[in-house]
Amino acid sequence: MKTTLKTNITVKDICEGFVYNELEGKGLFGLSGKLTIQPEYQRNYIYASDGGKREIAVIESLLKDYPIGLIYFNKVSENKLEVLDGQQRITSVGRFVTDKFAIKDENGMQYFGTMAEDKRVKILETKLLIYECEGTESQIKEWFKTINIAGVPLVPQELLNAIYSGPFVTLGKEEFSNSQNANIQKWSAYIKGSANRQAFFERALDWVSKGNIDDYMSIHRNDKNINELKKYFNGVIDWVSSIFTEVESEMSGLEWGRLYEKYNTKAYNSAKISAEAQKLYADPYIKNRKGIFEYILGGATDTKLLEVRIFDEATKKAVYTTQTATAEKKEKSNCPHCAIGHDANKSKIWSFNEMDADHVAAWSKGGATSAKNCQMLCKTHNRAKGNR
Repeated sequence: MKTTLKTNITVKDICEGFVYNELEGKGLFGLSGKLTIQPEYQRNYIYASDGGKREIAVIESLLKDYPIGLIYFNKVSENKLEVLDGQQRITSVGRFVTDKFAIKDENGMQYFGTMAEDKRVKILETKLLIYECEGTESQIKEWFKTINIAGVPLVPQELLNAIYSGPFVTLGKEEFSNSQNANIQKWSAYIKGSANRQAFFERALDWVSKGNIDDYMSIHRNDKNINELKKYFNGVIDWVSSIFTEVESEMSGLEWGRLYEKYNTKAYNSAKISAEAQKLYADPYIKNRKGIFEYILGGATDTKLLEVRIFDEATKKAVYTTQTATAEKKEKSNCPHCAIGHDANKSKIWSFNEMDADHVAAWSKGGATSAKNCQMLCKTHNRAKGNR
């Protein structure tokens, strides 16, 4: 890959013809249309997502003569360049010069158009350090994969977008990486993350590909539509929302794609599901509320999903003491199951460390995690009971 250092390009040059797309949240063009600021393999603009601290820092650096780092362009042709590294910084500068946000100086909050002329001149005349790179597509994208911008590493989906850039990625980002999409709020109930960091695009791909995102993107790279992707994604979301009509915070981030594949052919009564979910939410013995939804979908049988709270040490020791005293008087084992057996353990008194606490009436059948519903069993019998 060939690189050429350019030291005579100013902020004014870069911002000539700058366009910022509010809907998609990205800078589009600069250098009088010669520069594509955010080619399809680039991440979305994220410097405004922290309240604007990072984009403000870029402008303050220019005013203080601090370097804002090397910028890399990909030279596509004689009159066409793409930003390879630096689009966050360039977009920040372009947004400021076109009055999209303000910074605070000694005169208060100032937009570019209202700040002192000497400061405006200083910003516009700042020369940037830019490398123009020329190489094959694979070379350029391999270089892009190594880039970390301002300490914010590329997430895996951003890397895959770069590797498989093409019409499919472009359409996918327009649908799932657009923070202005009216569906984002609904999706956020089930998916963690932000549109700008590709969370919804990644989840859609993960669901439709059954976890094989890389292969799926490779196969569909040149597709002119994302119909299959949208249909499957919306199918999962609609399925979840039709079964669990009340949205809970613990729903966000669950493996809904896997659950859809496993349970979507079963019939559910949403009213009964809602009542059962609310009952489980009110149960103080459940430690893992995230497991409630799969527990219900699976027929309310796998209590391991709920991590039902176990008996505390004080309860176990109190039950052990009472149970052992009673057993010794009867000259029987302090394990109720051993006591009714016919082997050598029928009268064995087990030590506390050789026993486990067990629900007399199973929690799944309404038994409470209380002293009245606790019994101590030898480890062998407790494990055997747990396996039934």
